[in-house]
This record gives sequence, C-alpha cells and structure tokens, in this order.
Amino acid sequence: MSSVMRSTSPVVQLAALLLVGMGCASSPTRPAGSATLTAQDTSVVSQGLTEATLRYSAQVASAAPGVVERVDYELVSEGKVLKKGTLKLETRLTPGTPGDVSFEERAAYVQSAEDLARLSAQGGTVLLALRGVLVVRTGDAEEQVPFAASRAVRVPRLPTIVVEELDGARYSAEEVQLNLRLGIRNPNPFPLKLSGLTWQMAVAGKALDSGTLAQSDSVDASATGVYPVEVAVTKDSWGPEVKALISRGVLPYGVTGELTGPLMRVPYSLSGEVKLNVSR
Repeated sequence: MSSVMRSTSPVVQLAALLLVGMGCASSPTRPAGSATLTAQDTSVVSQGLTEATLRYSAQVASAAPGVVERVDYELVSEGKVLKKGTLKLETRLTPGTPGDVSFEERAAYVQSAEDLARLSAQGGTVLLALRGVLVVRTGDAEEQVPFAASRAVRVPRLPTIVVEELDGARYSAEEVQLNLRLGIRNPNPFPLKLSGLTWQMAVAGKALDSGTLAQSDSVDASATGVYPVEVAVTKDSWGPEVKALISRGVLPYGVTGELTGPLMRVPYSLSGEVKLNVSR
C-alpha cells in the first residue's frame, strides 16, 4: 500500500475523486426537474489499526416526486479502490423537501504488516472517501446522481513497549523478588486490539523466566496498558553464585519479547539496572 499513501494534497485528491468515475459512462443528460445533491458529507464512524467505517450522508432534491432506489459506490483510500458495493435505499423524494440519504461501509485500509510499519513511520494523515452514483427514479425515468466526499484520518501508528516500573525486594542474602510492570503505549485515537505480549526476563546475562501477557486484550485510545511480571532471583533460578550477585546491591536486567495483534508485530528489547530494596 506504499503507493496508496502518497502525500498528495487532499484538495487535489478530492478533485480527482470527483473526476474519476466508477467505470460508468459520463453522467446521462438529465431531464428538466432532475434530482440534485444539495448537501453531502463523509464522516468516520469508527477506526482501528487496520480498518475504518465511513458514513456517507446527503440531501437529494427533486422537482418531481421520485425515489432514491439505490446507491452504487466505492470506498477509496488515497485513490485506491478498497471495496465496491450496492445498497438499496428506497428514499422517497417530495418536491420542495430534500430527502435524506445515508449509508455506511467498512473496509481495511492497511493490507499487510509491512504496510502498517511503513505508515507508522511515515505519520501524517490518509484520505478516505466514498464515491459513486445515487440511482433516482421519477416515474418511468431513471437517472444517476454522481457523488464523492472524503475525510482525512490520522495514519495508524504502532504502539511502544516500555518499563513503567521496576523494583527489587531483597528477602535474604540469596533471594530477590523482581517486580516489573511492562507498559504498552497506544498513540492512536482508537482502542488497540492485542493478541499477546511475550516476555523473557534475564538477570546478569542469565535467562530466568518467560511468559505471555495481554492475550486477547485491548488498550484504550491514547492510553497505556500496564502488565505485571514477577521473577524470583534465587540459587535455583539463577545459579550457585547468586549470593555474590545480590551482595552488589544492583542487578543488571534485560527483558525481550514481541507484541502481536491484527497485522501487527512489534519486537522489543529493554535493559537497565535495578537497585535492591531491603524487604520489611
């Protein structure tokens, strides 16, 4: 999708949307009193890391009684057609009173993990649009009213994994309890769905324990999800020289793993030192 997300001006792109048809011929010659759009708008109903739902709303005026029978449409991302469809509307039109028409469509605007990573690094916004024709029937005549309306949304961004908190409680000369709180920071204005967060903890270069957190979980929009990890540093878990290690009062640590979700893979590697506290 790299060719999709070009930094073309939204004004230029919207003009292109209005000019580029759906494969239909140019609009037919309209009879006197034909239907016209008096207002239109596209709004974002919901957005996720890889997909979005758009809502198209419009008002259609007609000089003669009629019906907006259906809409033939395309959902477009930066000029690339993501989805096509047809929906029945059956909206009645009364002369002098514009009729309200609306519909929603959902489609994935990110196609692969590589696209997602590229977009996250790129930043900025992406233009989403609905375009097509409203099919209006007045008596025995049928006409097509072209439409196109777009909305810019923020490009999805990958989360980051951080150490929110870490402390070490020294219970004896040969036992320390490490309490780690891993944070998943969601920079997006929508909730982030997770498959899982793996972790492997090491102290002074020796692997101690591992596991998986945040399975089938989510992090709220613009929020940080925090997940606790507890690891014991003992003779059994670390080795016979653990007493000499603990006596230093500071333990070097490392935690690595990967965060996964829909089309998302975020490896991480964090390290540092933790000063040991005396347990009461």
